[in-house]
Amino acid sequence: MIRLEHAALIALAAVLPLLEGPKNLFWVLYVALWVVNRARTRDFGGPWDRWDTLIVLWIASAQAAVAFAGLGADWRAVTDVVRYTSVLWLMKRSRYPDRVLVALLIALAAGTVLALALGYYRILLTDDHTYLGLKSVGHVNHSAIYLAIAFGATLIATRAWWRHAAAPWRIGGLLCTLLFAVSLFVMQSRAAVGAAIVVAVVLLLAYAVRHRRGMRRLALGAAIAVGIGLAVKPEVLEKNYVQIERSGTLLAFREGIWHAGLLAWREFPIFGVGTHSWGRISEKQLESAAAQRGETLDSSGLVFSSHGHSLYVNTLVERGVLGLAAVLAVLVAWAVALFRHIPDAAASPLRWSYWGGSAAAWMVAVIVGLVNTTLHHEHALISVLLLGGWLAHQRSTPAPNRQASPGPRAP
Repeated sequence: MIRLEHAALIALAAVLPLLEGPKNLFWVLYVALWVVNRARTRDFGGPWDRWDTLIVLWIASAQAAVAFAGLGADWRAVTDVVRYTSVLWLMKRSRYPDRVLVALLIALAAGTVLALALGYYRILLTDDHTYLGLKSVGHVNHSAIYLAIAFGATLIATRAWWRHAAAPWRIGGLLCTLLFAVSLFVMQSRAAVGAAIVVAVVLLLAYAVRHRRGMRRLALGAAIAVGIGLAVKPEVLEKNYVQIERSGTLLAFREGIWHAGLLAWREFPIFGVGTHSWGRISEKQLESAAAQRGETLDSSGLVFSSHGHSLYVNTLVERGVLGLAAVLAVLVAWAVALFRHIPDAAASPLRWSYWGGSAAAWMVAVIVGLVNTTLHHEHALISVLLLGGWLAHQRSTPAPNRQASPGPRAP
């Protein structure tokens, strides 16, 4: 049964950017098998800790935003939060062997490669030439968020295993990293590209500092990358001028979206308008609220959208002060844990891979979250798979592994 649990988790990672139905199926299967296996062994992961409390508060805040939704909400809206928080919770309370965690990384990379292949096929060989996206992730901006996280995880894994893995694994890791980097520019998400650059610099710098080597090569590589980027003038840079011409600012109408959302939030500050209920905000609703306060709504500049285009504003408006406090608490705890447990030079490549992947997910969520809605659906799931894998690896091997891990092997 435990092997079936491992298989369900790895399958979830593989189909995550590819197929919606199987993703939900493997999630349910993983949760069910985890509960059955832990009930059989009577080991549910040890004593309660701070992470358990944070995860419960995270779930509770989303449920409260549905139960006390200011503009009405559907209980199905909380399913997404339960899905990704449950994966984090169960992985955090597990002790997975290295072979399973290695296979999980391979599955994440392989699934992303397949999703990109389908995306390129669609835009190059069919009549659909709109944008490059990942099939199950959807909109190009959200696909770019997912890809930026996968890029960071693949980059640090390739770097960490470079001296220990066989040549085919080196080549595969390098090709995946290059494919993900190029595809980010093709997707033209300015925030995702910027976050990916920050991720690359931070992860490679942390690795170089800990190992006290490679600083000159890192600086030279960064200079070459910047030079090539400026020379080819990728379309993602030209997009800035287009957005300024269309909306007057680089934020592409986001000020109007945020203004409309915050006007609605004023009426329901504690629990918000409701989880996934931003689309219920309308000019008529805001006019009615203003009239009740004896005010007249100034609708100039307001823009109405399906979501808030910002992790922080969207969470505040939809889940209120309590919901935003819960999400910020998770992000702070995540950052503190990453900073306090930076691997040292003797740490195994697997520890570096999951620490770096988790750090990449945090940086993308925080940076891109300024101007887009991160930490939901597929890119929340890839984030918790990496964070959960890192926490699980810490439980299995609390002290740094003084021996180099072998190259990646399938379970």
